[in-house]
Amino acid sequence: MAPKTDHPISSRAVRQLRRVRSFYAAGVVLWTAAAAWTGWAHPASRQMWVSVLLLVVFTGLLLTASLWLRRLQPATAHRPARHAAPRQAVAARHANA
Repeated sequence: MAPKTDHPISSRAVRQLRRVRSFYAAGVVLWTAAAAWTGWAHPASRQMWVSVLLLVVFTGLLLTASLWLRRLQPATAHRPARHAAPRQAVAARHANA
């Protein structure tokens, strides 16, 4: 039986989610540049607001994909396993008895 900390998602799905996240990051960069350019060239124009709207959409998608990937990371990957008592304490008790 699988431990409860394992997620039933395949490594292929994680790779795909990472690719999607990089696509969203590229979209954020593109729409930031487009919003800045149209804001400078035509302030308060319809094109500027569309660029800002698409920037907000891609930023939301990027944050969502990043949160999903963070939740899929193993929670205790960098921590050592917990043990009931260290071996030295057990050895010291037997020596005193």
